[in-house]
Amino acid sequence: MTTSTGVTRDWQGLTIPAAGTYELDQAHQRVGFIARHMMVSKVRGQFTEATATITVAEDPLESSVQATIAAASISTGQADRDTHLRGGDFLDVETYPTLEFRSTGVLSHSGAEFVLAGELTIRGVTRPVELTVEFEGVGRSPFGTDIFGFTASTEIDREDFGLTWNVALETGGVLVGRKVKIEIEGEAVRQA
Repeated sequence: MTTSTGVTRDWQGLTIPAAGTYELDQAHQRVGFIARHMMVSKVRGQFTEATATITVAEDPLESSVQATIAAASISTGQADRDTHLRGGDFLDVETYPTLEFRSTGVLSHSGAEFVLAGELTIRGVTRPVELTVEFEGVGRSPFGTDIFGFTASTEIDREDFGLTWNVALETGGVLVGRKVKIEIEGEAVRQA
């Protein structure tokens, strides 16, 4: 059963946003990643420029997301590494200026956790991915805008997207791990 206040509605024990179009709030978003380095530690980074349109459907399980990430906005806090990541060995931002995500459906949900299927495109290669999305809540900002918060995560094999550059280590293993964990946090603001 769904009941509505116009701004929010109750759905399966959750207070969720009303149906409509929402945009990712640039001041309240983080698209981060974690990759293994030299088999012994982790490097954390983020993309500082990302946009997303979230369409919340009348049936929440039919909602959709489209996101674009500026590849050149990659930042790990180390200038030489960031330059290498932007270059031809990795993201090749001159040829492929964006990473793209388009949802294809909600696979399941349990409480406030949803599994969102979609297609991720990196360097012109598109692969299916599944994001675990945690709905964090809904509200109205002090400025009168309707918002909701979420976190999402997944893990990809970078080599599936043509990111195969690496260096073998004398002690065994490689310089950069294949698995990359993606962590997204954000607030979405109602547009219509």
